Amino acid sequence: MIMKRRLLVLMILAVAALWARAGHTLIDGVLDRSDIYPGTVHTFQVYVPDQYDGKRPAALYVGLDGVLCHAPEVMDSLIAAGKMPVAIGVFLQPGVIKGGDGTVLRYNRSYEFDSTTGEFARFLETELLPAVEQMTTPRGKAIRLSPKPQDRMIFGLSSGGIAAFNAAWHRPDLFGKVFTGVGTFVAMRGGNELQALVRKTEPLPLRVFIQDGTNDVWNPLFGHWYEGNQLMASALQFAGYDVECDWSDGGHNVTRSTQIFPQVMEWMWRDWPAAGMAGQTRNDFLQDLLIADDKGWENMGSGVEGKRVNSIIYPDLTNIAIIPEEPGNAVWQYILQGGQPTHGEPFYWLHNDDASRPLDIQSITLDGKGNLWAATSMGLQICDQNGRVRAILRLPTGCSPVHEIIIREGEVWLHTATADWRRRLNVTAPTLGTRPESQGQG
Repeated sequence: MIMKRRLLVLMILAVAALWARAGHTLIDGVLDRSDIYPGTVHTFQVYVPDQYDGKRPAALYVGLDGVLCHAPEVMDSLIAAGKMPVAIGVFLQPGVIKGGDGTVLRYNRSYEFDSTTGEFARFLETELLPAVEQMTTPRGKAIRLSPKPQDRMIFGLSSGGIAAFNAAWHRPDLFGKVFTGVGTFVAMRGGNELQALVRKTEPLPLRVFIQDGTNDVWNPLFGHWYEGNQLMASALQFAGYDVECDWSDGGHNVTRSTQIFPQVMEWMWRDWPAAGMAGQTRNDFLQDLLIADDKGWENMGSGVEGKRVNSIIYPDLTNIAIIPEEPGNAVWQYILQGGQPTHGEPFYWLHNDDASRPLDIQSITLDGKGNLWAATSMGLQICDQNGRVRAILRLPTGCSPVHEIIIREGEVWLHTATADWRRRLNVTAPTLGTRPESQGQG
């Protein structure tokens, strides 16, 4: 009997010790200056678990629209149980601009969150997170964040959901894990185009969890939320991502995300600290380009300033592709008759993830199969003979505008003013005087 009482006391003490360790501090923060979103004020809270010692960088969890899904309490429990690493949480509110009397002159949430550009990721990297790392805990410990993408997760709901995905999509070196709840992958600011880009772009080492319900239609003017999320999930699966989904009969709210949040967090961190791995796409056009031991873009040394190549003649001299002087998202093709260009059309249609600005088409070339390669501000877009983008390769990080693309047997070179880049790919150089095999009318 005494032994049983002692065992019960020990169990109670063990549980009490566990809960004693499962605590945290929330620190308020304000970011009242931004070069990326001028005039905005962003408030945020920083979560610091009791286990954080300040001696080594912690993992990072970014939650958009502030604290949702009881995230601090869930993180307390998972950290104490060893099911996720010690992590700093940053709970961000979208920006607002206020007048002198406190009246809100502009809500910036849709612009920041729904835009499909890389601006929000740049804001997180260059403004918010540096501000967080300048803070200290009440006990004087400096906030230190791990730079490794496998140590970083971002979550958002609704417009925050697409913002979370976009941040990792544009900057997979910044975030490796994404949880998006009832995300707005619809026609607000181009979110409906993302699933097409995912299918065409080489896969990234991202882990993505998508949650939505059949009754999720906040505003049918923009599209059907549930269908948009299903299309995004299908695209991610097609493209070879580590993706999991939760489909229910829920509506446009935080209820279901809150219910599954602990399980999603365990799934996200299940093999930490292993680095994320890119999967294999089922895009056959892209599969044919990529090689098994591809090391990505290699910096081959300092570049030389040169004039951008803005026209290229088909190998058999039957037509010519030209980047137009007027900004747009198309490369024109002309038929050559007697050496003169005729029958011009905006034939090669290119993607642009920032419809507010003209696409920067930097340089073009042709490969041995008659495919057009266009270096653009959003990547190296590759069109088939019928003018459709079939694959998108990301440009090297920090790559300056490309003034020439050179295709050789088994490799592609990019010449820029600051560096020459090389990547091994399954490509062939065009042969002058020879017409590439026809791809048909498609």
